[in-house]
Amino acid sequence: MSASLELHGVSKSYGKVPVLQSLDLSVQEGEFVCLLGPSGCGKTTLLRIIAGLLFPTTGQIDIVGREVTALTPSERNIAMVFQSYALYPHKTVWENIAFPLRMRAPWTTRIPFFGRLLSERRELESVLKREVPAVAQALGLEKLLTRKPYELSGGQKQRVALARALVRNPDLFLMDEPLSNLDAKLRTETRREIVNLHARTGKTFIYVTHDQVEAMTMAHRIVLLYEGKVQQIGAPLALYDDPENLFTATFIGTPTINQLQFTVRPGQVPLLEGVPWESPSAQKVADALAPGVYTLGIRPESLVPQSDRSPDAFAVTTDYCEEMGSETIVWCRTGLGKRTLCLRLSRMNDRYVGSITAVAPDWTKLLIFDAEGRRVRLSSEANAAGVFNVELRRAA
Repeated sequence: MSASLELHGVSKSYGKVPVLQSLDLSVQEGEFVCLLGPSGCGKTTLLRIIAGLLFPTTGQIDIVGREVTALTPSERNIAMVFQSYALYPHKTVWENIAFPLRMRAPWTTRIPFFGRLLSERRELESVLKREVPAVAQALGLEKLLTRKPYELSGGQKQRVALARALVRNPDLFLMDEPLSNLDAKLRTETRREIVNLHARTGKTFIYVTHDQVEAMTMAHRIVLLYEGKVQQIGAPLALYDDPENLFTATFIGTPTINQLQFTVRPGQVPLLEGVPWESPSAQKVADALAPGVYTLGIRPESLVPQSDRSPDAFAVTTDYCEEMGSETIVWCRTGLGKRTLCLRLSRMNDRYVGSITAVAPDWTKLLIFDAEGRRVRLSSEANAAGVFNVELRRAA
C-alpha cells in the first residue's frame, strides 16, 4: 500500500516560539488518521501546513509521492472541511456543492453570457449534472438541493460541507474539528456518517480533534500531540491499553486514569503515597524495580473492590456515585494523602456500590511510570512471580 502523505522533519516556529518540533509521519492510502491533543498542542497548525495554508519552518511534505512543500493549496489536490461550515449563504445547496468544480474548470467557463456558448462550459455542466446529485445522494442531501444554508440544520450544513469536499475527488480529506458546533446526539450521528463516508470512498482522511471519543471511535490510528511533539502513534486501543508515557495514559480514557505514588526502598516495604504497603504483590513489583519514586497508573475498571482482609488491598471510603445506566462510576477517598480514586463498575458488580471499604489493583493491567513520566515494564522474572505478563524496558 502506497503512502498518501509523508512528513519529514516538519517544524514550525513563530520567532523563538516552537509550535511543531521535527515531526515525522507516514499515512497510508485509505487510512483514517486523527490528530489528537489538547488546545495549543499544534494539531491545527499541522493540518494547515499539510493543506498549504501555512508553510513549515523546516521539513518536507509529500502527497501521493509528490513533494508539495512549496505548493499552494489549489496545487495540492486536497479538500478541507473547517470547524465553521463556511457555506455561501446566497447559494443553494446544489450551488455550494458545485462550486469547487466550477472553480477548477477553465476560467473561460465563467465568462457571462458568451461563456455559455463554449464547449468547455457544456462539458462542465454535464459533469455537474452527474457529480452533484451523486454526492448529494451519498450524504442524504438529494431533497435539500434547492435550499439555502439558512434553511438547514447544523447537521445538514455539516453534510453540505462534506459533500463540497467529496465532489472534488481529492487525494486527501482534511477535517478541522468539523463536529465541534453540533450537539451531543447530532455529533454521534454525524460521526457515524463520516465513518461510512470514509468506508465508501476509500480516501485518506486526516481529522483534527481534541475530543478523544471522536478519535477513539473513528480513527484507524491516532497521532497524539503535546507541546508540538508526537507523544505516541498507534491504534486507539493501543494508546489506551499500552501507553508509552504518563501523558498518553492520562489524556486517553474517561474518567482519567488513577495515579498513585509508589516508592521503592532497598530492603524495605514499598510505600504507597508515603504509607507502607505490606502487599505481597506490591513487594514483587518493588523487587523488579530499581529504587526510586514511580507512578502507578490504574484504569478505573482495573480497581477491584476487596474485603478489608485482602493482603493487596488498601482502605477507601465511598465519596459519591454516578449512575450511568450500563455502569456506575464510584469516587472514593483513600486516606493516603486524601487521594481520590475512581472505579468503574458494571451493572453486574454494582452491588458493591455504597459498601466499598477496600480496593486493590488488577495486577495484570497495572501501568508503571518513572519520575520522568516514561513507561516502565516489568521483567520476565516478575512475570514468573505471577505479577505481570509484559517485559521490562523503558520507553524512549
